[in-house]
Amino acid sequence: MTDSPTTIPVGVTVNGEDHEFDTAITILELLERLSLPTKGIAVAVDGAVHPRTRWDRPIERGWQIEILTAVQGG
Repeated sequence: MTDSPTTIPVGVTVNGEDHEFDTAITILELLERLSLPTKGIAVAVDGAVHPRTRWDRPIERGWQIEILTAVQGG
């Protein structure tokens, strides 16, 4: 029997909906998988703005992610 690496799913909540991924994923990859734009949006993680400069880093298990789009008008 060979030892194979154990894959631990990464579970996160995006805009109130649970998602699970088999491998590590970044915010940019998440947006792509969910068919969401990368421009004209803001991302918050656990209630705090997640800077665009960190969108290429892996998402951590249990994050509460909110993806907000800019809307014109008031």
